[in-house]
Amino acid sequence: MNIEKSHRNDDMPLLAVDIQNLTKIYNPSKGKTVEALNNINMKVPQGSIFGILGPNGAGKSTLINILAGLVVKTSGIAKIWNFDIERETRRARAAIGVVPQEVSLDAFFSPREALELQAGLYGVPKKERRTDEILEAIGLTEKANADARSLSGGMKRRLLIGKALVHTPPVVVLDEPTAGVDVELRRQLWDYVRDLNKAGTTILLTTHYLKEAEKMCDTIAIIDQGQMVACDATPALIERLDQRTLIITIKEKLHKLPDNLNDFSVTLTTPIKLTFEFSPSKTSTGEIITAVQKEMLTIVDLQTLDSDLEDVFIRMTNLNG
Repeated sequence: MNIEKSHRNDDMPLLAVDIQNLTKIYNPSKGKTVEALNNINMKVPQGSIFGILGPNGAGKSTLINILAGLVVKTSGIAKIWNFDIERETRRARAAIGVVPQEVSLDAFFSPREALELQAGLYGVPKKERRTDEILEAIGLTEKANADARSLSGGMKRRLLIGKALVHTPPVVVLDEPTAGVDVELRRQLWDYVRDLNKAGTTILLTTHYLKEAEKMCDTIAIIDQGQMVACDATPALIERLDQRTLIITIKEKLHKLPDNLNDFSVTLTTPIKLTFEFSPSKTSTGEIITAVQKEMLTIVDLQTLDSDLEDVFIRMTNLNG
């Protein structure tokens, strides 16, 4: 993907998105009010890939819809590229492109027509439109004049990304971009996202594929029940859990744990396997190995399992009960 238009220059704000005490309360005509977002604070550095994670109903869609101008906030401040979404609405909307989760395209419009129409809706003058450049970037040059109904699922996803780029926004939101697509298509889409980011575009990403979020995102925010429960650089967020698993395979067969190992959180998972759960900040792997060797047990294999984003996600949301 060759995105020649770059957003890297000296005039860029330090923050692509700046959210302060953002609250959204829905007031249904009947029944009690629903607080979809409660005092959300979030700062997205320009040029980053920023993940927004949370269980279903956590408030992610509400947050994105507020940034996109589709939902009106109740209170708080939200700025996109330093433009206040309330006081500088048109400039804020021009600074963001949203790729929705649902694939919604006019079946009889070609990719070229879809991009031209979208550019017109954003008021992009004909001489400034980058239709051919975008078609090449999303790999649809050969399908430029084909009906959208003839495109594959992957092509339709790429066309949605192209539509979000017609007005050259410095910030692009991808809402569940790989939902319901196969592994190969997911890989292709992530390649496009990386290229887009390398060209200077800030990416806001929501996804339920936590392994992909861990691999792609510089920073991750976790929202649960309308509240921000965590927001940090991805490695730092994972380290917060301070949890590691050490599986030791021994030569001897045990029927019960040696008493001296009861100081650790350890399980005899099989007669020859000891599974230790420990906090690296409090206990070292070496201490555990020494304790096992003191029991005159012969270690034949070691396996260390570090925490990952899924562990953090479960711990920090109500999914853990």
